[in-house]
Amino acid sequence: MTQFFEVTRRDGPARLGTVRLDDPLQTPGRVDDALVDAGSEWVTDRSVDPTSDALTVLPHRAFPAGTPTDIQTTFDEPTADYDAPTAAVVTPETARDRGTDAYVLSGAPAVDRDARAIVDRVVAVREAIPSDTALYLPGLATPRLVATLAYAGADLFDADRAVVAGRQGRYLTVEGSRRLQDLTDLPCACSACRSATPDTFDRDDCVTHNVAALDAAIATVRQRIHEGRLRDYLEGQSKQARWLAEAIERLDDTDYLEQRTPLVRNASMTATGDATLRRVEIRRFAERVAERFSARLSETAVLVPCSATKPYGDSPSHGQFRGAIDYRAHKVSLTSPLGVVPQELELTYPAQHYDTVVTGSWTDTEVAVVADALERYLRAQEYERVIAHVPADYRPIVERATRDLDLPIVWTADETHPRDQSALDRLDEALAGQERYRKRARQHAIVRSIADYQFGAGAGDAIFEDLSVQSFHPKLRAHASDGTQLAAVVPEYGTLALSLAGARRWLDADVPTLTATIDDFVPHGSVLAPGVVDADPAIRVGDEVVFEGPSAFAVGRATMSGPEMAASTRGIACEVRHVETR
Repeated sequence: MTQFFEVTRRDGPARLGTVRLDDPLQTPGRVDDALVDAGSEWVTDRSVDPTSDALTVLPHRAFPAGTPTDIQTTFDEPTADYDAPTAAVVTPETARDRGTDAYVLSGAPAVDRDARAIVDRVVAVREAIPSDTALYLPGLATPRLVATLAYAGADLFDADRAVVAGRQGRYLTVEGSRRLQDLTDLPCACSACRSATPDTFDRDDCVTHNVAALDAAIATVRQRIHEGRLRDYLEGQSKQARWLAEAIERLDDTDYLEQRTPLVRNASMTATGDATLRRVEIRRFAERVAERFSARLSETAVLVPCSATKPYGDSPSHGQFRGAIDYRAHKVSLTSPLGVVPQELELTYPAQHYDTVVTGSWTDTEVAVVADALERYLRAQEYERVIAHVPADYRPIVERATRDLDLPIVWTADETHPRDQSALDRLDEALAGQERYRKRARQHAIVRSIADYQFGAGAGDAIFEDLSVQSFHPKLRAHASDGTQLAAVVPEYGTLALSLAGARRWLDADVPTLTATIDDFVPHGSVLAPGVVDADPAIRVGDEVVFEGPSAFAVGRATMSGPEMAASTRGIACEVRHVETR
């Protein structure tokens, strides 16, 4: 059981945490100079053979000063309790639960600039060790690389490589490395750069700067994790180095990243390139729309462009489209990076949380991804016709998506802008004679469609078979026919928060459920990880979860993934909304 390390916040695999010493160390963080000296000895003279399965346990010397003892022991399994943090030196082949607070990845510097090796080694170790322990990568961190390492799941770093680079006369920044003789200015405000000029700046100054630059980069990473926007930062960095882009691509292709990516976030998402199209949240949204969504309102779909304003319903352009459609057809927005956004899911993360640059041109990747999403969506629905009310740059996407579909397409914008009155008139004429659906039908469709998206295909009809919707969009409340509240739409995320009655209906419905078993206690406010006996491995951060134990029945929102809930010894597993004592 880890005693000295606790994760306090998550942003995918990246975490904020605390090494609990007299002077706590916040992670991601850099260990002090005493550790740098000791660390070089661990992986040479003092570490075990990395090919063996023996164990080197390193007590508090692996962390800044804060505990009195100085013990080093090598043995096959930990058998003693220490009054100081311990760390085990491991390789990807020997990594497993060693009962220590931290794990040191042996041979980390050997994978410098090898994107596949960096990701594969970190992921292999991170998956093999307990989630509530710290991972230390000695000799590898630079200002440019540290964000990627943290995104992969590393917690602790040192200044070894920054110091060596300074001794070699290499000036490090988040953009890369420059030789001292090539500097015409000092683009930094650290103490070394402020007190020198390019002509007087020597290698000792360079060491001081490099360490300061690394500390600043780590602090930036912590802030980005706190905001839930580390991925945005990484996508910007990846445009400066192909090997960094390859590291992110490698992570995107792993189940490891999907398991640790939340269902919803408070943070906005910046979509500025093809890398965004590979994000777990983007692919998850597209897959769920294609596989779970069912159009309930009309047999005619109207395809419209997205808008800069989020949610779309608040934008002037969509106000015009809505006026022309007049509840006679089903509005579906086309956008990069999400692909297809049905009107019922315009609040659902990340549909109202992304921001992209509108240029009027599409990359080949965007065209392919959005067209594929549209084709999958149309194949899954039962529309009798499609009205394409889109600008000229969207036309190749619609044509590509529908070329193999036996589905009539009506073009109403033609060469004019969709907001032009002539185009709006054509849209109105194309819908002439179609029956309007009522507000009640729209509200019911929103609740049921969100349930399908959140819980699985068919969940909306199964959980909300008898439905009465109260209040106004977006703060809809779903009630049963007898007046019992079942759920409420959370406007910030566009998801459903279940009541206890709604949770019971979810359990009784013939759809997948997310449940966790807890020990014999009644939770108040939250369920801590040590109280979780078992949890569904499909649970992701932000999911609705039903908690059952001998003394309680509860429902709430997950703050850990299912595997982490079941294995962690510290931290909050779920924020409990409603609980009932048994």
